[in-house]
Amino acid sequence: MASLDLLHISIADQQLYGFADGHLCLRLPVSTGRNGAGELNGSGCTPRGLHQVRARIGDDLPSGAVLRGRRWTGEVWSGALHDSFPGRDWILTRILWLSGCESGANRMGQVDTFRRYIYIHGTPDCEPMGVPLSHGCIRMRNDDLLKLFPLVPPHCAVRIDEAPCPNWAAAELE
Repeated sequence: MASLDLLHISIADQQLYGFADGHLCLRLPVSTGRNGAGELNGSGCTPRGLHQVRARIGDDLPSGAVLRGRRWTGEVWSGALHDSFPGRDWILTRILWLSGCESGANRMGQVDTFRRYIYIHGTPDCEPMGVPLSHGCIRMRNDDLLKLFPLVPPHCAVRIDEAPCPNWAAAELE
């Protein structure tokens, strides 16, 4: 599969749609912010608008690698590890760190996506997808993230909005 040039994350659908040259290439379930859509620092919301992938982290890590502060802790997620840290916001496997492209809307000041550390990242398989439960990031199944990660080049465009994916795009994969 060719490199993707646009990721569209639909908060309404709780889906990530990957496009290359205007054609839908993949659709994957996600979990966005429990607090809904919003850009304000500290809100726990998923920021809307046009973003880009500013950094790709974890290229050679194993599935389930535990990341803290964007670095591998040396741990690989397991049920026992999960039970040892109840309530922890697990960031696993890979990180696509997003940066806003719209000054005043999702870039700079109190609405800066990059400074809010908003990622597309893996999460434990026991966490549900299709339900907004994150702290603002876009969570994915580790296997889905491993499929997506090599297709996403640095600076890939990422559109996050509340609209469902257009019918024409969803029909392309059927």
